[in-house]
Amino acid sequence: MKILTASFYKAVAHFSWKPSATIFVITVALFNTVIYHGPLYFFAVNNLDSFTLNGILTLTTLFFVVTTFTALFFSLLSLVSPYLLKPICMLACLCNAISLYFIATYGVVLDKSMMGNVFNSNLAEASSFFHPKLLLYFFALGVLPCWLLARTQVQNSSILRRFLLFFLIILFGAIWIYSNSKTWLWMDKNARKLGGMIVPWSYTINTIRYYANDMSSPHEQTLLPAARFENDEKTIVFLVIGESAREQNFSLYGYNRITNPLLKELGVIALANSHACATYTTASLLCMLSHVDTRWQLSASYEPLPSYLQRQGIDVIWRTNNWGEPSLKVQSYERANDLRRECEGSACAYDEVLLQGLEQRIRSSANKKIFVVLHQHGSHGPSYYRNYPKQFEIYKPACKSVDLHQCTDAELVSAYDNTILYTDYFLHQAIELLKTFPEHASMLMYISDHGESLGEHGIYLHGSPYSIAPDVQKNIPFLIWMSDTFKKANKISSTQLTQQTSHSDANVFHSIMGAFGMNNDIYNSQLDIFNSDAK
Repeated sequence: MKILTASFYKAVAHFSWKPSATIFVITVALFNTVIYHGPLYFFAVNNLDSFTLNGILTLTTLFFVVTTFTALFFSLLSLVSPYLLKPICMLACLCNAISLYFIATYGVVLDKSMMGNVFNSNLAEASSFFHPKLLLYFFALGVLPCWLLARTQVQNSSILRRFLLFFLIILFGAIWIYSNSKTWLWMDKNARKLGGMIVPWSYTINTIRYYANDMSSPHEQTLLPAARFENDEKTIVFLVIGESAREQNFSLYGYNRITNPLLKELGVIALANSHACATYTTASLLCMLSHVDTRWQLSASYEPLPSYLQRQGIDVIWRTNNWGEPSLKVQSYERANDLRRECEGSACAYDEVLLQGLEQRIRSSANKKIFVVLHQHGSHGPSYYRNYPKQFEIYKPACKSVDLHQCTDAELVSAYDNTILYTDYFLHQAIELLKTFPEHASMLMYISDHGESLGEHGIYLHGSPYSIAPDVQKNIPFLIWMSDTFKKANKISSTQLTQQTSHSDANVFHSIMGAFGMNNDIYNSQLDIFNSDAK
């Protein structure tokens, strides 16, 4: 073994290659197709009848398409300048290695929304994904190929040979794809999944798409019309935005583990059939804080709910242990790290820090109507075990790794369920805080931004393209607690809420307006869960 290892290092150390530009293009295309697309072929084999002629042809065509597309790009690049080939290839190797790690480890699909997740992540979220295996991928599949490329001397080919290669790639690619047209149906059916696993084109093209969409979207927020208040009641409304919580693991929705014992005692209402509009935080928050469907691009230009309420004279307090909210104009915006400076105890490391000094802050407000948003870190993965204090590790053994494949299904679910158990405690504490204001009509609304995959179908975390995302990433908990004063002031009963059949984050804006007794042309009573017209 030592002799083989020594021979390998000796061969690598003395590696030297001087290919022509055309040979280099073909070699790089084949290398990229073979080395970086294991999950792609694994998906194809699992979703094809691989032992039939059509299955074999489809798999071969997939290999041919990836190779042809890569060769076509680098052939075109060689026509621009052969000197660009090496640096672009080296950059692709480094990015491919990192991308392959996340595709293979978490089953992610690198579409436009996932690239938006990447570019909207902060350092804390990015660091939570670190595992030594990431370094192994980076050095073995990124740094080592770059080192070999650095020792490669690409010889210039004539412009005629480079153009001929470009022409032949197009010709043979078209002939192969056309002659195997019966494989198109399967490819078209799985296009979103396949396209998100082909590197470097998945992350390259979708990064361009993401920024092109961002640049084309209007960034000036259109102000919403003034509202009139139907009552002058003292009102406190809490909106708690959960993170990666899925309905399936809430005992309030029938889960077999008791993950919501405290909320059950408080008589919290679990709204049925609730769905998120997106599978990642930034898009979901835009949905729930807007009065219109933000899946239509132009709708993102309207001012969000907190900014609107602030402008209508409501005291708005935004506290966050997360990120991803749209641009806000509110009087009080506080991050968890700022709150921790005056917080003592181990609980300050978790979501409880959002309640630090909140009762005093509310009592000091001169406003009759107060809106508090608490944006949790909640059940954000992959390091679920870091999201709750030790005393909440009730379900054991719990997964203690960010490489979720190293944990059994039971360990992973236990760690996740402990985060839900802690959310139950956090919401209980928030409700107990509201109970200290019996003279105010008070209400707490909890809704998660999206759900989470825990290894079902080989998929982890969230952010899958919505059209192919599993239900566990879309079905979310939507909970309501109301004080007796609030029920009396709004003439509403718990029965009215439980009779409603369908809910989504589209209900948030109009229900908050209804809770404050606001009305104007943009208010939609059918989306206000506290209105008798709501369905």
